Amino acid sequence: MTGPTTADTAGRAPVIELDGVRRLLPRRRPMLLVDRVLEVVPGERIVAAKAVTCNEPWYARLPEGTPAERLGYPSALVIESWGQAAGILSRLSGELPEGMMLLAGLSDVLVHRTVLPGVLLEHRARIVRSLGDHLIFEGESLVDGRPMVSIGRMVMAFRPASALFPPDGDER
Repeated sequence: MTGPTTADTAGRAPVIELDGVRRLLPRRRPMLLVDRVLEVVPGERIVAAKAVTCNEPWYARLPEGTPAERLGYPSALVIESWGQAAGILSRLSGELPEGMMLLAGLSDVLVHRTVLPGVLLEHRARIVRSLGDHLIFEGESLVDGRPMVSIGRMVMAFRPASALFPPDGDER
């Protein structure tokens, strides 16, 4: 499947491949950090994947012979990737207004281990609460079932793009 479709008999939407992810998120390379959706229950939870490779642009400035154990994937990008999975869940849930997804806040974030190239990150995000134009999520990022990052709470706000940019001709 290449995009969101109707739910199967278990109430889960089918897998969403990269083309469907691109349609759901406004991000583009190199900041599109979700490769596919493995499982989703709209309005409840999502499991998404991001493959980490040594060809990531973040490694381009490192010397060619840098040992693999020194190629830790930036924790901020693990969190961003998890947040993008949460954003996909919000889009598929259909509860919120269209607009730009904004990170409004994070709390109780724990980095348990360093993520190294060659792994498949599995992001698990759950909707805790919906508050008008805000959603509250919790979850974790795993590698082979082991927690890499835990997110106690993330608040995502939605705003119309017109509210975020100055009107044409405004010099701000």
